[in-house]
Amino acid sequence: MQQSNAYIITFSIILTVVLGLLLSGTSQVLGPLQRKAEELDTRKQILGAVVDGETLRKMKANEVLEYYQNRISSIVVDIEGNKIETAPDGSPMVAEKVNVGKNYKMPAEKRVFPVFIYHAEGNPDAVESYILPVYGAGLWDEIWGYVALKTDLNTIAGVTFAHKGETPGLGARITSSDVQARYQGKEIFDETGTLQAVAMQKGEGKDYDADKHKVDGMSGATITANGVNNMVKNYLQYYSAFLEKTKSAKSSDVVALN
Repeated sequence: MQQSNAYIITFSIILTVVLGLLLSGTSQVLGPLQRKAEELDTRKQILGAVVDGETLRKMKANEVLEYYQNRISSIVVDIEGNKIETAPDGSPMVAEKVNVGKNYKMPAEKRVFPVFIYHAEGNPDAVESYILPVYGAGLWDEIWGYVALKTDLNTIAGVTFAHKGETPGLGARITSSDVQARYQGKEIFDETGTLQAVAMQKGEGKDYDADKHKVDGMSGATITANGVNNMVKNYLQYYSAFLEKTKSAKSSDVVALN
């Protein structure tokens, strides 16, 4: 039986409304769960710069969150290295709420920069490393990560990298533990105090143990490697004022103790 145009239009409107309500309801239900999953993943990435990956994988979600709460504190600074206490809306500035990817689209001088501080177990006054977010562009899409510096603010304690769409088996290897381990013990400043960062080299299979500022590359992933190099150096440069101020403060504390 052929239906009238009015019936078809009415049916389409009702169907659209019902589907819209269902989608809205689903979003309301899944939204908080998705945010919690993203929060957990971010905390894992931050901790991944200072905690062994296998250890993290064995930890349950609640254990990761508890470990993070007990061992990590955070601040936010501007490009001059000054601590920012208040967000533009007047609320307290919270490092975990800073969207580094969104900030990346802004001029560097207008960005805010989170700093995550890893403390010794059972002693919140004892700092073991400073963890700095980095963000950039790979071959196909965004890449990001965290660089942990030891208390000398020069030696890399560890890194963790992630990506949105790099090629499996090639550029996507930046997430592998063997590639990330190459950065441990490298230094970001040279003997004169000039920022050199650490650069992944073209090709793979060479020994850079004796070079403090170079790590082995990834075969067939030169563009991704270049993206990582630019990302790491650029963001360490953005944090350079904070690093210098923190070094100065530490030196003043030592002088005062003497």
